[in-house]
Amino acid sequence: MSDSISPVSPEPAARGFGRALMLWFGITLTAAGVIGALLISYALVVMVPKLPSLDALINYRPAVPLRIYTADHVLIGEFGVQRRQPVRLQHIPDVMKKAVLAIEDARFYAHGGVDYLGIVRAGLADLVHGGASQGASTITMQLARNFFLTSEKTYTRKLYEALLAWRIESALSKDQILEIYMNQIYLGQRAYGFAVAARVYFGKELKEITLAQAAMLAGLPKAPSAFNPIVNPVRAKARQAYILKRMLGLRYIDQAQYETALNENLNLKGLGKEFRVPAQYVAEMVRNIMVAQYRDEAYTRGLSVVTTIHSADQIAAYHAVRRGVLTYERRRHYRGPEAFIELPDTPQARDRAIENALLDYRDDDELLPAVVVSASPRSVQAKLLSGETLSIRDQRLGSVSDALLARAPDAIRIRPGAVIRVRKDAQGAWSITQLPQLEGALISITPQDGAIRALVGGFDFNKNKFNHVTQAWRQPGSSFKPFIYSAALEKGFGPATIINDAPLFFSAAQTGGQPWAPKNIGGIYDGPITLRTALKRSKNMVSVRILNVIRPKYTQKFLTRFGFYASKQPAYLPMALGAGEVTPMQMAVGYAVFANGGYRVNPYLILEVSDQSGAVISRAQPLVAGKDAPRAIDERNAWLMTNLLQSAAQHGTGARTNVLKRSDLAGKTGTTNDSKDVWFAGFQRTLAAVTWMGYDQPKDLGKGAVGAALALPIWIDYMGPALRGIPQYPYPRPETGIVEIGGEFYFDDFTPGHGFIRGVDVSLAPLPESDGAKPDLSQAGQTDELAS
Repeated sequence: MSDSISPVSPEPAARGFGRALMLWFGITLTAAGVIGALLISYALVVMVPKLPSLDALINYRPAVPLRIYTADHVLIGEFGVQRRQPVRLQHIPDVMKKAVLAIEDARFYAHGGVDYLGIVRAGLADLVHGGASQGASTITMQLARNFFLTSEKTYTRKLYEALLAWRIESALSKDQILEIYMNQIYLGQRAYGFAVAARVYFGKELKEITLAQAAMLAGLPKAPSAFNPIVNPVRAKARQAYILKRMLGLRYIDQAQYETALNENLNLKGLGKEFRVPAQYVAEMVRNIMVAQYRDEAYTRGLSVVTTIHSADQIAAYHAVRRGVLTYERRRHYRGPEAFIELPDTPQARDRAIENALLDYRDDDELLPAVVVSASPRSVQAKLLSGETLSIRDQRLGSVSDALLARAPDAIRIRPGAVIRVRKDAQGAWSITQLPQLEGALISITPQDGAIRALVGGFDFNKNKFNHVTQAWRQPGSSFKPFIYSAALEKGFGPATIINDAPLFFSAAQTGGQPWAPKNIGGIYDGPITLRTALKRSKNMVSVRILNVIRPKYTQKFLTRFGFYASKQPAYLPMALGAGEVTPMQMAVGYAVFANGGYRVNPYLILEVSDQSGAVISRAQPLVAGKDAPRAIDERNAWLMTNLLQSAAQHGTGARTNVLKRSDLAGKTGTTNDSKDVWFAGFQRTLAAVTWMGYDQPKDLGKGAVGAALALPIWIDYMGPALRGIPQYPYPRPETGIVEIGGEFYFDDFTPGHGFIRGVDVSLAPLPESDGAKPDLSQAGQTDELAS
């Protein structure tokens, strides 16, 4: 038998190592127990007494902003430090709750405020990564931090957070905790809670969001700026995909839902476009009223204000003004790009430079900023913030063709790096445009009580917050003539009165100042014509002669019946041509007097105000025509002026209104000296509307710029949809006060041979005497117009 060598047995060494390991674990566990006991003792003795009261959470009353609605309850404005709309948990869609739970706290309904499994998982991750990379905060812990603690990453803060979470879980139900969290959490863009975030990012109510949109919103609590889908779309998309994958793994959704949501177009709204009805000027007016009444509490009391604005009317008014201004702008010369940037050579660096540049240029509704990447006289390529590259060619470059030439001045030349504005038409074709300098405004009211149905104070509130409807004092031009004619009816004039439409001249001796020679537009004079024809054709010489007969001082006082300020209507003959100052709001109220049968109504914007509980605090009590509104002119005057203005709208300078195929429209165009302001004011029995266009610093609008060509199309564009479905109104003649003789109408106490003024020719008549200094008439000139 051969000798063999037996290996040395390892059992004694192994047993020794095992005993050492067990001893180490025992010591470690004992130490951990001691440390845990010490921590618990410290928490009970030191930290628990310092914990804040949970009253703010248990009696949750968030600061709710001021909200402003249309009459048909569409939100049009919100003001407050925090934009918040508390929603009960049962009204939060299930898909939104599951998306939040999937990413923030999948075991929310299983733990007691602190997720120990989550802590172990986070601890292991911290060991692997060598630092505090995992938070393991539950929704309850986040709520504790949000209400009572800071966001500093210390173990002491974490311990406080855990203690508060335990207390919260003992005081509130899981559903209560989740409801508060989903209403309290900050989600970027001053949006607190998912209801407001759905409006801010998608322009829709929370109940309307899709799975894909819910997953996008659920990614915001971790880092609202970093995962903002509008500012950082790539990072936000990656975050959304991760959340959808979590939801799939948790079996909240199936594979088909996951793939559909992953590929869905999110339909993001540009920042500031969360309100479906564009009414920023209205919202600002209401905000001023509420702050004047409630001071700073207006922003935190949760007040809800219902306005008189009708959504459909407001949308029509907004687009009518914008179309009118942009139509004018397309006829103007191109002023050049808004800026120029340097474009790097590499595609990736170029894209970053374009994105960074465009973040400084907000969308102006349909007018989008873009950066030119290549340009030639026949083709321009430009890139949008979304990353889309546009190609604009040939006839689409017509309005900017001169700016594409090499000889164009540097300030206006379109070249690579130019920041321009582009616009897509209804057919999907892009063209280059520019932000307008011209302003426009529209106001419409209900003649019976003064309720404001639509108000657009300018082209773009974000660019110019000056409200031209209420704040712009402008010359009304010929649109003011109806008020002069109304005063004349009270003095014996009538539609059949013959007035000489011939040149006039007033010497310096007659005026006491500068010589004045008013003119008809184009130097056209028709000789003797009826008052009705004169109003239809907007004849300046006739208006001046009428005013000279009835006297400016009398007329100045008469005008106050319509709501005009005497101080803004100097008692001199240029008043006949609209040389005083009015606001579009005043004009709407004035024309409403004709529409409602002669009553002065007060314009009002607020229907009712209610508090956060829904209790009504105040409700409008407007004066109503025919009931308690004061009478401005008698019924026969209102009816006859309406009849005259129908002639002007159907057969005179306002004849374009015939495109609406209604016989109940009445109105008057207006153009001021040197075409600095253009107007159209008109009405139907149920709606009075006024449109205006001009520059903030008054200047000539250019050749052919008259009310009939610029302001009237806006009025038509608005009144078409606003009157859709409204029956035509026949304007029945008053039972008394009006008689018809020879096919024309007369007041019954001013008939031919009985006080009626049959004719006027006062071409050499001096100006009437008036109190105070004589006016400087050097700037008073032609203010009438011809239909075009």
